[in-house]
Amino acid sequence: MMSTLPKIPRGASIGAYAFLLPALLVIGLFTLAPIAYALFVSVQKMDLVSGRHSFVGLRNLAYLVEDDKFWAACHNTMVYVAVVVPLQTAIAMALACALNGRIRFKRSFVTLLFLPTLTSSAAMTMIFMWLFNNNGLVVQFLQQHFGHSVNFLGDPRWALGIIMLMNVFSTIPGYMVVFLAGLQEIPAALYEAALLDGAGPFSRHWEISVPQLTPVTCYVLTMGLIGCFQVFDQAFILSGGEGGPENATLTFTLLIYHFAFKNYNTMGLACALAVVLTAIIFCATLILNRFVRPDGANR
Repeated sequence: MMSTLPKIPRGASIGAYAFLLPALLVIGLFTLAPIAYALFVSVQKMDLVSGRHSFVGLRNLAYLVEDDKFWAACHNTMVYVAVVVPLQTAIAMALACALNGRIRFKRSFVTLLFLPTLTSSAAMTMIFMWLFNNNGLVVQFLQQHFGHSVNFLGDPRWALGIIMLMNVFSTIPGYMVVFLAGLQEIPAALYEAALLDGAGPFSRHWEISVPQLTPVTCYVLTMGLIGCFQVFDQAFILSGGEGGPENATLTFTLLIYHFAFKNYNTMGLACALAVVLTAIIFCATLILNRFVRPDGANR
């Protein structure tokens, strides 16, 4: 005989939906409605002040394709993602494995390493600007010991690299703690068996830690990917909101800000670019999950 699930009383269902209603209203009002409105505005030419708009279809996307700033933002963001995401993941995993070993004052090391994550992004950006400006400590060190200085913040070859360095420095501690939590879940018997087989520290890390951390690595890569595509505040503060020098620090989100609030009558372009960025993040996440599965299984 087939067992049937007990029928839920109608009153209980109404009560459950009543409890869910506040959360559904908040999600609908602050998430779903803005997304729908952004999709609507992305195909409009809108005057944000008067609210007047006219349908332009895909002409906003055509304008973006012909805009040099769009391609500069695309190049900068792609380079940023390609460098920062692997670097912060690899360093965070290495630090977590080092702290997972038998070292003294482990809690103190974790606390000290986690401090950059507790610092606000704006404060961290100001610190790096103080370090790398023309009178900063790094420039003074180069002048005293090597006889020449580098205009880190004013040279297009270095400006984006400073933002990359800052992001890696500030995000590694948080991801390190995530990896450290994942390492605590790996059975110690695996390491003991590998040690009996004569495996060294690097072999144990590569053959045991890395495969066992695959679900955690997938999470870290995904969050890092999304965060890097959405980088805004560091580029905004470092460049004064302009994306300079020579568009070297112009990112997708900073260009969205320009279209939305700095240029007149281009809110439609801002929403169109936001839709493009969403599609890029979605496709990049799908590609990532084709190579690294969250459950750790091999493709």
